[in-house]
Amino acid sequence: MKPVLVTGATGFLGKHLVQQLLARGEAHVRILCRGAAPSGSPVEAVQGDITRADDVARAVRGAARVYHLAGFVSRDPADSQRLYQAHVDGTRNVLDAAARESVERVVVVSTSGTIAVSQAPVEHAEDSGYKEDVVRDWAYYMSKIAAERLCFDEWQRRRIPLVVVNPSLLLGPGDERRSSTKDLERLLEGQFLSLPVGGASFIDARDCAAALIAAMDRGRPGERYLLGGANWPFARIIGEAARLAGIRAPWMSSPPWLSLLVAPLLRKVMPIAGRKFDVEDATIQMSGVFWYCNCAKAHRELGLNPRDPVETLAATMHELKARA
Repeated sequence: MKPVLVTGATGFLGKHLVQQLLARGEAHVRILCRGAAPSGSPVEAVQGDITRADDVARAVRGAARVYHLAGFVSRDPADSQRLYQAHVDGTRNVLDAAARESVERVVVVSTSGTIAVSQAPVEHAEDSGYKEDVVRDWAYYMSKIAAERLCFDEWQRRRIPLVVVNPSLLLGPGDERRSSTKDLERLLEGQFLSLPVGGASFIDARDCAAALIAAMDRGRPGERYLLGGANWPFARIIGEAARLAGIRAPWMSSPPWLSLLVAPLLRKVMPIAGRKFDVEDATIQMSGVFWYCNCAKAHRELGLNPRDPVETLAATMHELKARA
């Protein structure tokens, strides 16, 4: 039985994906990870780094299918080079190895923020085009755009059978590293003093994992699929999350320019008062735009069927409170 390879399997989405692959009876799941596999795990672990071509080649060798999730999230401008290495060089390594091994299909996980973001509350579909004009100052999204362009170039050039999926904000249980739920953790810590004016699409990580499997099974090679759930203003997300957590939400909103003006002072004053404030300038800027997705294509072709967004928020806040 040829293995199914998952890169990024120890992350938030990766863990849910591996669980679902095993639950549906995949006999041989292999993961590429920098450390050892969790004790007692039924998966085969290949130790290595996504940015090292030899490590990736060992992991892909003999695999029938590849889910490429590996990467990391950072809003720190100092991480720009690392982001490009992980997302562009890492993706190139996976595609090169997949071509040599003649794998059946590669599902590459990107982000909805490459195409579904704007200054206005407009839903964007797969043909909306890249939004460099909006995300040019955020290396995470620019590196993901570069990785996507590489994917589609390789599809055109070598016909590597790949499908790109673009999840929106991932919420739900299991985000041990707070890669996606950090901002809701900040809500619990009292760091939200006002409501952002933008909005976001969000999807339960468990529903997103199921959509990745559907993309592998029946997604069309050379296509991309937006994977999102509810499109809500940040004020609604924060208000609902606060209600579920039993805390009070901020009542006033502020534009990004005002929050950016006040942030340096808050970083100095709030620790003196015994309170934390570590919200980055990039986070404030991102909260002023709209990350709305039109996911009709994924509903139609992949059977995407996200659960009630309140259920997802409840699971997120329950876990964050338990770990506080």
